[in-house]
Amino acid sequence: MALDQETFELLKASVQRFVQERLVPAEDQVEENDEVPEDIVADIKELGLFGLSIPEEYGGIGLSMEQECQVAFELGQTALAFRSLVGTNIGIGSQGILMDGTAEQKAEYLPRIASGDLIISFALTEPDAGSDAASLKTRAVADGDDFLITGTKRFITNAPRAGAFTLMARTGGPGAGGISAFIVPAGLPGLSLGKPDKKMGQRGTRTCDVNLDEVRVPAANIIGGEPGKGFKTAMKVLDRGRLHISAIACGMAQRILRESIDYAQQRKQFGQRIGDFQLIQAMLADSQAELLAGWSMVQEVARRYDAKPFGVHDPEVSMQASCAKLFTTEMVGRVADRGVQIHGGSGYINEFKVERFYRDVRLLRLYEGTTQIQQLVIGKHLMK
Repeated sequence: MALDQETFELLKASVQRFVQERLVPAEDQVEENDEVPEDIVADIKELGLFGLSIPEEYGGIGLSMEQECQVAFELGQTALAFRSLVGTNIGIGSQGILMDGTAEQKAEYLPRIASGDLIISFALTEPDAGSDAASLKTRAVADGDDFLITGTKRFITNAPRAGAFTLMARTGGPGAGGISAFIVPAGLPGLSLGKPDKKMGQRGTRTCDVNLDEVRVPAANIIGGEPGKGFKTAMKVLDRGRLHISAIACGMAQRILRESIDYAQQRKQFGQRIGDFQLIQAMLADSQAELLAGWSMVQEVARRYDAKPFGVHDPEVSMQASCAKLFTTEMVGRVADRGVQIHGGSGYINEFKVERFYRDVRLLRLYEGTTQIQQLVIGKHLMK
């Protein structure tokens, strides 16, 4: 699954223009209002960004992982709220259906996800189950041809916008083997949303709790039609999501580096540009070198991801995706910290973009597997 190179280059150029001409000028508005304007949402739909990873047969663009990472790199160079808007449709919300869903599930949901008419969220995390995803407590009890689902999901990205959820619930005994993946429409009786989360950064993103009180869901909504496969589906989905987030981290590192260079060229102290001082140049150089290393890693692992059969879990590629996520999300944190330092006191004032980007990138080290979870994935693989 990939777009031909000529068409892809045209798409990437369109995304680059859209980011610079449409999204960057709207960053302050998003920061102030904590919301992505609806006219921008409409433009994002028209550009097809909700369907980047969904095959053309279902109305998407059908990018390969390597191509998706290149587009994500461009989207990462503006306020992360814009990327978050489409992120669950591109990745963790849709990919479980695409990889493991039945033909009927794909036909029913993927075209609406690709168009952006349906926002789909990924509901795995719970109040007592985050990194330890296999311990989730949300339970789905069989009742005739249906399941009654009860539990609470926490920090669910795009939940206030979602028309459906890819939701993990326990249908069997303890551990990963007792978990099933359901497609849960948002309007079902018994499903309610908590109050919007107030976060450190990434203003304009929408997250909240999802509460389920005996929500009746047809057994036909189990992804793939077979109970007990949900944890494996989630892990396959996260491999792709971690590469996407890695590319976003590199894009944001590029933006912060550019902001830092611009400031270093304009700001003067002791009669000269601060960028002419070697200690400032050293910070810029460290950021450039780390960005190049991270982006090279992401592109290489993405190529290896594309080389394996689609939807098949490859432990080696999974480990490498964790390496990319670990390195790039930690890297962008260091780049953001240096960006603030280069700006001096101005870097601590929200008039300058590096202050908000410093807060925004902190989340990248937490979701879709914390840095410490990536270390465990890598370490366990190496010890096998």
